[in-house]
Amino acid sequence: MWAEAWEKLTDRDKEEFVRVINLLLSKTFILRDEYEPKTKSLVINKDFRFVERHHSLIQEYLGIAGWYVQNDAYRGVIAAYNRFGTNRYRLDKPSTYFLYTLRLIYEESREKIALAKQCTTTVGEMVEKMFYLGLVEKKPPDTHLREGLNTLKRFNIIEKVEGDWAKADTRIVVYPSIELIVSNEKISNLYDQLTEEGEDDETTDQDIIN
Repeated sequence: MWAEAWEKLTDRDKEEFVRVINLLLSKTFILRDEYEPKTKSLVINKDFRFVERHHSLIQEYLGIAGWYVQNDAYRGVIAAYNRFGTNRYRLDKPSTYFLYTLRLIYEESREKIALAKQCTTTVGEMVEKMFYLGLVEKKPPDTHLREGLNTLKRFNIIEKVEGDWAKADTRIVVYPSIELIVSNEKISNLYDQLTEEGEDDETTDQDIIN
């Protein structure tokens, strides 16, 4: 039982357990490698290691409430899913455009990722890609860029290297968690949804759990 395993934790680990559980549920994804602005490189995330060490306990604890904790060791991503399909965060249409476009950029950069261990792009490259795909006819408003990209950052999908989200030269790190939201199978389906003529719905449901 999880209660027995809980009692065996040190007081410090109990505090960490509570903090990491709340972090996981609020962000959906915990990454093994996170971008560190000070060193301008990827660093090992201690929260990821904590979940790895106590995965069984965390899974048993959250499983009572219908949550499943996936440890994708290949991608270096730990994700929380609700098996009842509830607690989903609904992205607005601009944010979904950004998500879809960044997913394609990530896919196209696979060979580079293997060498550099991270996918980087810029806001300008993302917008240019959106033009090419026919998703937009002009640059998205600055407020859409800031709000949409901040949302993706909040869920550990991307990270800003430096600069303003609305500036073309602002660099972005795209994390492998994006693959868990938009799988290869969902890429074409999502594109069809985004470009459907006469679509009035301003939101689309993605596997981002609030």
